[in-house]
Amino acid sequence: MRIAVYGKKITAEFFPYFQLMCEKFRQYGADVILYRELYENVKHDFDYPFNHNHFFSEHTDFGKEVDFLLSVGGDGTFLEAVSFVRRNSIPIIGINSGRLGFLASISRENIGKSIDAIFSRKFTLEKRSLIELENPKGLLRDFPFALNEFAVQKKGTGMINIEVMMDGKHLNTYWADGLIVSTPTGSTGYSMSVGGPIVIPGSMNFILSPIAPHNLTVRPVVIPDNYELTVKVSTRQDAYWVSMDSRSEVYTGKAPLKIKKAGFFIRVLKLEDIDYFETLRTKLMWGADKRV
Repeated sequence: MRIAVYGKKITAEFFPYFQLMCEKFRQYGADVILYRELYENVKHDFDYPFNHNHFFSEHTDFGKEVDFLLSVGGDGTFLEAVSFVRRNSIPIIGINSGRLGFLASISRENIGKSIDAIFSRKFTLEKRSLIELENPKGLLRDFPFALNEFAVQKKGTGMINIEVMMDGKHLNTYWADGLIVSTPTGSTGYSMSVGGPIVIPGSMNFILSPIAPHNLTVRPVVIPDNYELTVKVSTRQDAYWVSMDSRSEVYTGKAPLKIKKAGFFIRVLKLEDIDYFETLRTKLMWGADKRV
């Protein structure tokens, strides 16, 4: 089995778990391809027989011959890993080296048994939809896709005017600090932090959540993801932020931005003993009595 490992920094606290992970790969005879920056950060403290021809720095450095891409970090690292997989259909596995993680669902304490389960094929593959951005200025042209969310946000101090059309029909005009259009996967991310609903992955929806709207009666809206959305922003600063997951650019153009469901999916590896609702209860501490 050939596994690509993506990450950037390994903390001293997580380092023993990283060693365990690599030792498990060695036991199973896996061919490991390591992200170059990660290797540079661990090579002085860790003796592992990595093949020096087996490193990657760009998405073009490996193709469909990789069986899995393993992301070591948090959900932000997982989202960065998506830009390496792209249309290759390589499943992504997320190991959580931090605290809160919905995409990076494997905890450090379960690394050993989780890798055993992967090599025993005790998993399923979930298809996660993405958002695609179309615009005349080539914004985020290297990878104009998002697994979590697309967002427009003010650049200065004043609110922005955001007109949204659904298949050419007017939905709403938002006076707000910004607007988030999220996939079900991203509903537990930025969208949730501004009051958006949690939507189960695979629900085939977009969630539109305004950021600090001027009119308090404006609430998040859930729509089918077969609609094409056109977003036109007006602002006194003649510039605003456009972001796709963790990537952002300042946009100074006047042309509307078009977003739609991407024509491909990202495959996420789900272990048999990991339940989405259990993850929600654990991460969000639902039902927990925190009274002293």
